[in-house]
Amino acid sequence: MTSPTESAEPAVTTDRGLPHGTLRRVTTVLCATEIISWGVLYYAFPVLSPSISEDTGWSQPAVVAAFTIAQLIAAGTGLLVGRHIHQRGPRAVMTLGSVLAVASVVALSLAGTWSVFLAAWCVAGAAMAATLYPPAFAALTTWGGRQRLHALTALTLVAGLASTVFAPLTAVLDEHVGWRDTYTILAGILAVTVALHAWGLRAPWPTPDPVTTPRPTARPHDRPGSRSPWQLPGFTRTVTAFGLAGLCMWSVLIVFVPLLTARGFSTAAAATALGIGGIGQVCGRLGYRRLDAATSVSTRTRLVFAAVAVTTLALAVTPGPYSALVALSFVAGMVRGIFTLLQATAVTDRWGTTDYARLNATLSLPLLATAAFAPWFATALATALGSHAATLAVFAGLAVGAALVVPRQPSLAPVA
Repeated sequence: MTSPTESAEPAVTTDRGLPHGTLRRVTTVLCATEIISWGVLYYAFPVLSPSISEDTGWSQPAVVAAFTIAQLIAAGTGLLVGRHIHQRGPRAVMTLGSVLAVASVVALSLAGTWSVFLAAWCVAGAAMAATLYPPAFAALTTWGGRQRLHALTALTLVAGLASTVFAPLTAVLDEHVGWRDTYTILAGILAVTVALHAWGLRAPWPTPDPVTTPRPTARPHDRPGSRSPWQLPGFTRTVTAFGLAGLCMWSVLIVFVPLLTARGFSTAAAATALGIGGIGQVCGRLGYRRLDAATSVSTRTRLVFAAVAVTTLALAVTPGPYSALVALSFVAGMVRGIFTLLQATAVTDRWGTTDYARLNATLSLPLLATAAFAPWFATALATALGSHAATLAVFAGLAVGAALVVPRQPSLAPVA
């Protein structure tokens, strides 16, 4: 008789990981669910937000504010999601997250008032925390064993195409059926992720290692990692620099479609150009290893932040032709792809891996808040200035400031 705790899957340990075939199934499933989840929950919104505002009469800042609140909820909820996955694995929480995602998108399509629209985005924020990169990364890092890097790379590359697939698709649907029916159709596509998570993530989860309790006699400053991250030389400047550059980079995604439509291009053409940026994002990630080998951490960081500034300013001052804007979108996408890996390695490049979890969590929370704030701030600034081009020029200046704030060199040996 089979015990209730037994699984049809082979056993797994954190060092060995899953067998190759099972890991391939998990990776394939997460590649599919990430590209759909990112495409529907995130990249559809920049395309639909102008139509939502025009159809409902809600101001553009109000529409984007709801999306911003969703990002903040995702950032806060992510801590709880991470704890659950650490103890029990990703299957239940990611499946539930997909259910919430479908429900929230359906609610968006039916929202008759801004309050209902906001409530739907709040639910979507919780769904994002349970379905986007962090839980997928946790799954592949634990299940991947020695193959985790290959699995994570595959996931990042595929998910990087989310805007390429869903931005044009969303624009075509919006043009033919309107934003409400577009969200209804996208909810149907998103429903696929419920079944994929429930079926594909059923591999056994290793029992977490017990946490060692510190000796009662040990003083706080004697314990490894007891020093506050903010006391580390260069930590505050690093967070500030990444925050400024991230504010610029994420704001461009929100301003891009309205910028091109204001210049006379159709929403479909603008969305297609935005989607080309997704291809650039993948190319940027493919080339990151060469950049890493050829530059120091401070030089590499400054170069990327300077590239954020240059591409943003170029978009602001280039009225056309369309081919030139598509090319700029591709280059800006490359920079975004590199930025993602630059942020992922920011802690290890500067302070080592000994206290990585604590330092990275401290570094990431302000960046997540900045990414959440960027859409609302960009829209509000564009409304105040009356020009999307002027808005991009301001953000380019912030990216220049980010490059200047970057510490000159790794400021501390690996934390002990």
